[in-house]
Amino acid sequence: MNSLAKVVLVTAAALMFAGCGSASKKELKPAELEKFSSEVELERSWKRNIGVGQGKGLNHLVPALDGLTLYAADARGQVVAMDRDDGSIRWRSRLKERMSGAVGVGGGRVLVGTLDGEVIALDEADGSELWRARVSSEVLAPPQSNGDVVVVQTLDDTLEALDITSGERRWIYESSLPVLTVRGHAAPLVTIRTVFAGLASGRVVALAADTGLPLWEQRVAQPQGRSELERMVDIDGDLELVGETLYVATFQGNIAALDAASGQVRWQRPASSHGGASASLGVVYLSHADGVVEAFDAARGTPVWRNESMLRRQLTAPAVFSSHVAVADYQGYIHLLAQTDGRPTARLRVDRKGVRVQPLVVGDRIYVYGNSGDLVALRLK
Repeated sequence: MNSLAKVVLVTAAALMFAGCGSASKKELKPAELEKFSSEVELERSWKRNIGVGQGKGLNHLVPALDGLTLYAADARGQVVAMDRDDGSIRWRSRLKERMSGAVGVGGGRVLVGTLDGEVIALDEADGSELWRARVSSEVLAPPQSNGDVVVVQTLDDTLEALDITSGERRWIYESSLPVLTVRGHAAPLVTIRTVFAGLASGRVVALAADTGLPLWEQRVAQPQGRSELERMVDIDGDLELVGETLYVATFQGNIAALDAASGQVRWQRPASSHGGASASLGVVYLSHADGVVEAFDAARGTPVWRNESMLRRQLTAPAVFSSHVAVADYQGYIHLLAQTDGRPTARLRVDRKGVRVQPLVVGDRIYVYGNSGDLVALRLK
């Protein structure tokens, strides 16, 4: 992290309570869970422990799926491949590196990034190491691949593309980093031709996947305020691409819909979020930094509904699950809300140490990776 000696990093958890104090300097507590009548019931299909899980830091290690295999990693470098239907272990690799960006899959590779600034590629078939490459700084989001290149975004807001076969660098894109940033990054979104990335400056860039040449750049949020804390507009949630529209949300800024080909803003609304947006059936869902869950019309950006029952509960990014929207919180509860109006429909506690990564939805199952290392597969009963 020597390249960032002059940059101050702030954790999302600290920011969640910054500015929330009253005149007596007391922090507002997370909202108590409200009672409601469940409309559906979640049941566990299987549970698998993945080592130490997120570890002692504020890692956001996420599971990933390729075909019928589910992959997950823990903070101490253990990577596990499981059958997505029953959780049975297909292979387990113990790298012993401090994991901070995991897991990405693509092109027959399982991809992870480390606190020491390395990207490691494993063989999807058996977990054997194929190559490792040094990048400019810490990797805080899963590397992504289109089958030709592996793209990684590092802590200093550098994007690097590595050859998927050898790990050799193909291109690099550097950007200026603000004085103060939230510790975290969205994973780059990589298609066959284009790499989309959200930056700590509140900008989104589109690059040619084969050469790294810039295609367009768009500012989603403008820094405002007198202090550096007030001026943070990081994009830390993953971008969502639906058809030709790219959805992005910033901290202390906006949620916006961009034209994926040109970067032109189709609509934007004020928002502050650490997680990305999820879109389904013409509606975009967002977890705000203060715990509000909000739905927007995908075409116009007009609000559809708001749920304010989970304030300050440090919610994950939402995931669309059947006819529900799923979020998890700092106490390890997963909450289901109705897509139509945001009313609560179900709740289940899955990890007493909390959940900080977005649930993964595949078909009729939702996979939740808790901070303690328990990966749980759930379905509607």
